[in-house]
Amino acid sequence: MTRPALPYAHTTALISADANLPADVKVGPFSVIEGPVTLGPGCVVGPHAHLIGPLTVGANNDIGTGTVLGGPPQHLGYKGEVTCVEIGDGNTFREHVTVHRGMPVGAGPGTGVTRIGHRNFFMAGSHVAHDCVVGNEVIFANAALIGGHVTVGDRAFISGNSAVHQFCRVGRLAFLSGASASSKDIPPFWVMQDVNYVRGLNLVGMKRAGIPPAERMAIRKAYRIIYLTRPALPLSAALLRIEAEVGEFPAIQELVEFIRTSKRGICGAHRLAGDGADDASAAA
Repeated sequence: MTRPALPYAHTTALISADANLPADVKVGPFSVIEGPVTLGPGCVVGPHAHLIGPLTVGANNDIGTGTVLGGPPQHLGYKGEVTCVEIGDGNTFREHVTVHRGMPVGAGPGTGVTRIGHRNFFMAGSHVAHDCVVGNEVIFANAALIGGHVTVGDRAFISGNSAVHQFCRVGRLAFLSGASASSKDIPPFWVMQDVNYVRGLNLVGMKRAGIPPAERMAIRKAYRIIYLTRPALPLSAALLRIEAEVGEFPAIQELVEFIRTSKRGICGAHRLAGDGADDASAAA
């Protein structure tokens, strides 16, 4: 490795000649930027970070101490093929975050790329596995992790020490409670707790996202139809009833489409599940 002319790179950093870094990028002590890594303007790379290309990172990303971006997939089928990670703008990666590149196209469902959007916040020790797609303004709390091929919608919240099984989807504004786990899809606006249980609705998140009160009431009604109708309706019948009663709202259309297209299914209600009238996220 040879150092490009970077006035804000520490003298102990190792930077590949294949790297493409603007002059204003700051690189901390003992960091390694290996192979074809492209960073946008305004990025800060903390001490002991390891960036492995092919890796493309947008502008104004803060990459913390010991973070590894672009490491190989933790998959027994990976044989060293060239795949990549693509990251947008304004993300924060705190200490020891790991993001792995995709599996190669043609190796099962491999897509060749792991994608992360804009303005996400990854707290210490969180993990994004191969072939994942993370949207915008998502929060991963400490030690939160998602397995391979997981898709996470905008403004979802993955709490500390929680996990999402490979191939699952997490909907927009969904909330996975601390020390919980999901091997099923988590629909938009739902709060998950324990293992594969729905606990309520993320009303605080919906308010902060600007979802109008009438639309929040419609989501609450959909929740009640699915989980609190007695006798319980088959899910297909519940979705038809939701469409008939509140289907004019865009959030309801988003919710119904997410559930209908789920391949892993959605979770059942927790024995302590509320009626959706309270702020379930506050209790999570």
